[in-house]
Amino acid sequence: MRRMTLTTAVATVGAVALLMSGCLSSGSSTSSGDKSGGTAKTTVQIMFGFGNDQTQGFKDSLDPWAKKNNIKIDYIQASAFDTQIRAAVAGNNAPDIALFPQPGLLKDIAKQGKLQPLADVLDMPKLEASVVPGFLDAATVDGKRYGVPVSMNIKSLVFYNKPAFTKAGYQIPKTIDELLTLGDKIKASGTAPWCIGLEAGSATGWPGTDWIEELVLKQAGPDVYDKWVAGEVKFEDPPIKAAFDTYAKIALTKGNVFGGSKSIVSQAFGTAANPMFTKPPGCFLHKQANFVTQKGFLPEAVRANIDTDLGVFQFPKGEFDTVEGGGDLAALFTKGDTNVTKVLKYITEDPTFGAPWAGPSDRGFLSPHKDFDVSKYGTETTRGIAKIAYTATGIRFDGSDSMPATVGAGSFWKGMVAFTSGQQDLAATLKKIDESWPKS
Repeated sequence: MRRMTLTTAVATVGAVALLMSGCLSSGSSTSSGDKSGGTAKTTVQIMFGFGNDQTQGFKDSLDPWAKKNNIKIDYIQASAFDTQIRAAVAGNNAPDIALFPQPGLLKDIAKQGKLQPLADVLDMPKLEASVVPGFLDAATVDGKRYGVPVSMNIKSLVFYNKPAFTKAGYQIPKTIDELLTLGDKIKASGTAPWCIGLEAGSATGWPGTDWIEELVLKQAGPDVYDKWVAGEVKFEDPPIKAAFDTYAKIALTKGNVFGGSKSIVSQAFGTAANPMFTKPPGCFLHKQANFVTQKGFLPEAVRANIDTDLGVFQFPKGEFDTVEGGGDLAALFTKGDTNVTKVLKYITEDPTFGAPWAGPSDRGFLSPHKDFDVSKYGTETTRGIAKIAYTATGIRFDGSDSMPATVGAGSFWKGMVAFTSGQQDLAATLKKIDESWPKS
């Protein structure tokens, strides 16, 4: 899962009811003819799943441009995006533009013929030159692109308590073997090396899928990863099983995790890192995406001194150094409207878009454009994370978000919980996930 806020981890039924009753269409149908004889809506609807500071950052980035262009934006914050966008589409009440956090969901709706292909709408050569390599291919169906990134997050990160880590004399690992050795050294000192949490309400288990995806990328490489996400490589196949084996060495070995491995599935992902900052530290390492730096995750005292108190390094490479990421992909429902197209082009093609979202405070935003002005990011920590993304040889979208929902947001999540908690052995876990893959 690309990004979850602490307040939207559990879906709300009331929001879906509002969509079904027609509230989504409020005000968006007002339009006027443009000079080419098409339509030009005065109000453009955009639905998205992020919240809190992310929502305000998005508004701060788009509203000044919209006002200058005499366009009103109807922002629809969907706390249960998957359910709400499906309901809107089924009721022929879709927004003009939707920002999908999951390529798998986007591709499912594109296959229904509900979305517009973007090659004739956006400047694809320009995007290919600007967007981090590999990211534009996340929402392709039958060779056509139906989604392009508006925002990005990087998941190939390990955070640490910088003062305590430095004082202990630990060194940043460059390989997975060095990472395992570092964990053993920290454990030998009497402290658990890792803090890990998989609890996320109805989405419990997704942080565990990030671990497996990371290890598949690093140990098996992007080609195997792509085939795995497409269902051509099975969970039971050796490269995927090897990733689970490495995860088990880290997460399920006695003494490696704060609270013990049995606590991982009940530890909330949003606050799992907090024991790093107790005195003495309860752990030294925490794997999570860059969105953990936004308000609502780390202790505010740490966020207030983030560049001093929080360290971060790229998850060490194995045989490969492709980075794992996530983000929000813009997709187009309304075809041929001048103002809708203008909005879509601005939020996807313009490398200056998102500057207010990026700073001055840390809102967990990264631009997918390599030519984005990194000085706009509010902290040195985020500037360093952005550098990892912009200099990477390639990036791959979150695997579980890209898989069919019955797997990526179903059996894979559940499998991580069952395996991590010890309720199910690895062989049974992999078999059940493979059996859940759609037959067609």
